[in-house]
Order: sequence, then structure tokens, then C-alpha cells
Amino acid sequence: MSIDFATFTTVAPHILDSKLPVLIRGRHGVGKSEVVYQIAAARNLPVVERRASQMTEGDLLGLPDTADTTINGRKATTWNAPDWLVTACEQPVMLFLDEVDRATQEVRQGLFELTDSRKINGWHLHADTLIVAAVNGGEHGAQYQVGEMDPAELDRWTVFDVEPSDEDWLKWANGKVDSILWDFINQNRQHLEHRGDFEPNKVYPSRRSWKRFNDTAVSTAVFGEEGDRDLLFNLATAFVGFEGAVSLRDFVEKYEWQVTISDVLDDGDLSKCEKWGINDHAAMIEKFEASDVFAETLTSEQVTNLANYFVTLPSEVAMKLWTVLGDTDNIDNVVALHKAEAADGRRVSDHLVEILGGNQS
Repeated sequence: MSIDFATFTTVAPHILDSKLPVLIRGRHGVGKSEVVYQIAAARNLPVVERRASQMTEGDLLGLPDTADTTINGRKATTWNAPDWLVTACEQPVMLFLDEVDRATQEVRQGLFELTDSRKINGWHLHADTLIVAAVNGGEHGAQYQVGEMDPAELDRWTVFDVEPSDEDWLKWANGKVDSILWDFINQNRQHLEHRGDFEPNKVYPSRRSWKRFNDTAVSTAVFGEEGDRDLLFNLATAFVGFEGAVSLRDFVEKYEWQVTISDVLDDGDLSKCEKWGINDHAAMIEKFEASDVFAETLTSEQVTNLANYFVTLPSEVAMKLWTVLGDTDNIDNVVALHKAEAADGRRVSDHLVEILGGNQS
């Protein structure tokens, strides 16, 4: 069974508190590495990251010391530990081993001692060092050139299969990607990532590739009103594939007709909403839900503007907006909107009564 990142970040810390190693399995580009860094940051731990796929036995165990060493009068071999191991033994860190299922069999077997006893070759991890690994295996393993992890290997890890939700990405990306791209993904979630089987050599979208595309697109200003749409299309094709690029270009060309949260709350401009259908309004409410705008107390002008919008909404969408407002736990906004009167004289409280009365009839 797969879980989303919200669940993972709730459950995994309890495992880590017990100093047990955690293994995250999931598709490429979904944010496995990102969530490891988030957990480490929450604990003020530096991350020591190593790609197991690039490690040799020497990178894991260290190399023999060439100096002559004697124990009880006999010559003995001592080992110089690798730098990452010294760090993880001398101070608390988040030890992040990525691509473990792409490592050689020798390296993976060498990790047994680390996951079993929290030591390698006599070097003991710091008592507060945590171990997390990530792989592309699990239920998606057949689509990747990875080695299978046998039961004895898996038994040494606490395994989480992650399948992040669309909302996980939208919440994470809010403020981290251009608002146009955020709106596009929010309204076209089928393009966020490819969830089926992969054809060889075909470029597919992923959460990671959209972020990489965004960073390039922002630096070249292709999202602006004067942006080069051909360049936007070609960049998107390179990062996320043809289908996503076509849809994004069409969306951007029509974006002038899109309505932002600021249009509604700050400017009170509802002119573009007049011919909207229920799906358009539902998409607008999703923007409110994914943002944190209702966490802060609204100004009186914003409350009035929101009331003007609220009384125009179909009943089911109005109730969704009311629920979104209430879920932020900012009671001041709920009370203010309930008391508010729209510009045409309609009161929000009366509109709510009409909606509830209609639902009961």
C-alpha cells in the first residue's frame, strides 16, 4: 500500500526517533530526496548524501592504511574510513543513501552491518545520526533498471512505498514556481506526471522535470506577456515531453483570461467570471484551497470583495469555498464573511440560508 507525503512525514519521524533505518520506495522525480531534506531541516540535522549507485566497496568500507600497525606484536591491517562515515560517526547527521537498488551487490551487502548494527568496519555511527535510503523499486521496479531487494535485505529496513498526491506537489510548489505554471498544473493535473508504463526513449513529465523547466523558463522570461511562446514550447518539450508542452502553450496563450486570487480579493475584478461555468468556479476555489491566503486575517476591503464573489457562486461551489475558509481555523475571516454584505445588497448569511434551505428541500 502506498502513502502520500503528508502521511509519510507524520509516520516516518517515529521510526527515526527509534534510530531505525527508513527506506523510501517510489517513482522517479516525485520528491523523495526533497522530503528527506525537509525532515532533516526540521530536526536541524545536516544531510550527508551518498549515491549508492556510484559507490565501490572502498567508498563504503574505506581503504587499508599503509602504515605498519602491530597488535600484540603481530602486524595487522587497519582501515581508513571514508569521509562520509567519519562525519556520520563524529556528529549527528541525516545519512541519506540514494539509489540503493542501483548499487553493486557487494555494496548492498556491505550495508547490512550499517542497517543492522549502525556500524561499519568498527566505526560506530553517532547515537543521533539517522539513516534514510531511497529507491525506485517496489511496485514500480519493473519499469526501472534496478536490482531486486531480497527479503533478507528488505527486512533490515523500515519500508515506505510513497505515491504523493497532486495536492502534495501543489502545496509544495506554491510560491516556488511561476503562478502561471502553478495554475496550469492545478487545472491540468493529468500532466503533472506520467503514471502509466513508459515507452523507451520517450520524454515524460515528472514533478522534478516541471520544477527544472520552471527554473529555466523564469530565467528566460517566457511566461511574461512578451514572452517567446515558441521558446516556451521548445523548452517544455525538452523537459516534460510533447503532450505537456502543447497543453502548456495553449494554456499560456489564453492565460490573459485567467483569474487570480489577487483579482478577486484585492482588485474585486469579477468581469472575467461573468460567463464562467461551475467547473471554472471550482478551479478558482481550488486556487484558494491550495494557497495560504485565508490563514491571514483579511482586510475589510478583501472581505467585501470576497462577499461579492461568494453571492454569485452556484450553491455547491459556494459551500466548498465556505469549507475552505473554515478549514484554516481563522475564525475572524469566517465571522467577517458571514456578516458581510455584497455590493448589490445581498448578505452572505442570507445566501447561506438559501443554499442550506435548497439542500434540505
